[in-house]
Amino acid sequence: MSHTHSSVIAGHRYRDAHAAIDWLVKVFGFHKQAIYEGPDGQVMHAQLTLGGGMVMLGSARDDEYSKRFRTPAELGGMETRSQYIVVADAEVAYARALDAGAEVIQPLTKRDYGGTDFTVRDPEGYTWSAGTYDPWASAS
Repeated sequence: MSHTHSSVIAGHRYRDAHAAIDWLVKVFGFHKQAIYEGPDGQVMHAQLTLGGGMVMLGSARDDEYSKRFRTPAELGGMETRSQYIVVADAEVAYARALDAGAEVIQPLTKRDYGGTDFTVRDPEGYTWSAGTYDPWASAS
């Protein structure tokens, strides 16, 4: 399988998926590739791209799939996974995150192994790390 996009895609369910999409676009520069709404305006499925990566998300609902997951809010702010986004300018992304009201988990930090990164929580409590360290570039 040879392609220029990631074959691993993170997925989330949000209570307010429209607000989450707007936040991710504003803070990290994601692009709305596709948004499919149900008759009630819920986001049934959305695809947001950034470079060669993607996240998929939808509105939280009472279905068999959603019953297997809990949001950070339901778990006292805890999560069982994390994600990292490669950005061109960590300082700019960090400033946008602060401007959007993100809760800072780890402030902007320069790493000994390369790059600068930070970690924040979005308005529904999901953790997002972003930085300039690009593991694909360092592997070549």
